[in-house]
Amino acid sequence: MKIIDYEKVQTLVSNNIFLLDGDNGTKTILASDALFAMLDAFVPVENRRMIFRGKNLGTSFTAGQKANIQDGSFKDLFLGDYWVIGGVTWRIVDIDYWYNCGDTAFTNHHLVIMPDVALYNAQMNATNVTTGGYVGSLMYTTNLETAKTTIDAAFGSANILSHRELLVNAVTDGYPSAGAWFDSDVELPNEIMMYGSYIHTPSGNGTIIPYIYTINKQQLALFQVCPRFIVNRSYNQWLRDVVSAVYFAVVYVDGHASCNYASYSFGVRPVFPVG
Repeated sequence: MKIIDYEKVQTLVSNNIFLLDGDNGTKTILASDALFAMLDAFVPVENRRMIFRGKNLGTSFTAGQKANIQDGSFKDLFLGDYWVIGGVTWRIVDIDYWYNCGDTAFTNHHLVIMPDVALYNAQMNATNVTTGGYVGSLMYTTNLETAKTTIDAAFGSANILSHRELLVNAVTDGYPSAGAWFDSDVELPNEIMMYGSYIHTPSGNGTIIPYIYTINKQQLALFQVCPRFIVNRSYNQWLRDVVSAVYFAVVYVDGHASCNYASYSFGVRPVFPVG
């Protein structure tokens, strides 16, 4: 019987099997794997950051995955894919987000990774001040260190890439008034990365020309495609934006964009490049 003579169906289930024939002989592929195998082979690289798959990539970051990032193919890596390492789900939230940015161009192909949940709670500052902006905060100088240690253990310190970030380092009358370029690997995200725009963060005092101290000027792809990943009902999460003389920005457990006193202890959910 010829293949074309078999009964036709209009639906698929995951364990259906397709036949493939080629130079390496006749093989099979599960229907559940076929779509992303075709996308992996034929979709332009740039499009895979807008295609959610959500595949479990295993319990370690492998040499093969690293090679597929470094050559820019991102083979078998799609938005929403994740590793479970050390009891934490580490998810791909964007691809090449920082490429060609910085006062020194960042030209390493990379994945952008965030944990699905906060790693722990910590203060932005010991008291309710935003003096020195994000760079001057206790979070930046001390309270991110545990996250960096955890991330290094999960992915290997050699695989966490350093790039250049424009960060707020001064606050005047409650608004960000200066910034500078810093080497960056693991940071808190800002409002734009989470929501696609600033919500509470002031860009000026009403009398000066506004200046936005960031290169992170668009929403992370995962949060655009699947906004449910922005919020976790178990914790509030800090963002790095100065909102006033006493407030930093916060993503609240109920989903609303908010801000709160710098001395409160909220979730630390960092973002970082891997490649």
